[in-house]
Amino acid sequence: MSYHWNDSQPIYLQLADQIKNMILNDDVPAGESLPSVRQLAVDYQVNPITVSKSYQILVDEDLIVKKRGLGMFVSNSAKEILQQHQRRDFINNQWPQVVNKIEQLDIDTNTLIESLEKIGSKS
Repeated sequence: MSYHWNDSQPIYLQLADQIKNMILNDDVPAGESLPSVRQLAVDYQVNPITVSKSYQILVDEDLIVKKRGLGMFVSNSAKEILQQHQRRDFINNQWPQVVNKIEQLDIDTNTLIESLEKIGSKS
């Protein structure tokens, strides 16, 4: 699998973010093993050191655990940790931008509520 990396941040951080998204989307559920460093390096066409750096970030954040002789596994609390962190980021960083845009565009509350109800009815 080839992946298109952007120049805005190091590849190892982008790869860590990719794995985080896979955890959030349940593509790799809690307790499941992750590909080996070598396999992931081949899959993403990156240096194994890059994958090791990504995995170390995820270990440091308690999202994955290393089982000696077995490999890397998604921790049982990984999804909850990620959701909590991303909720906090959304409320503190992204939501104020959304509120600002709502004010700039003078969107009324009823329109927003109708929009949210449409989203809720799709689930």
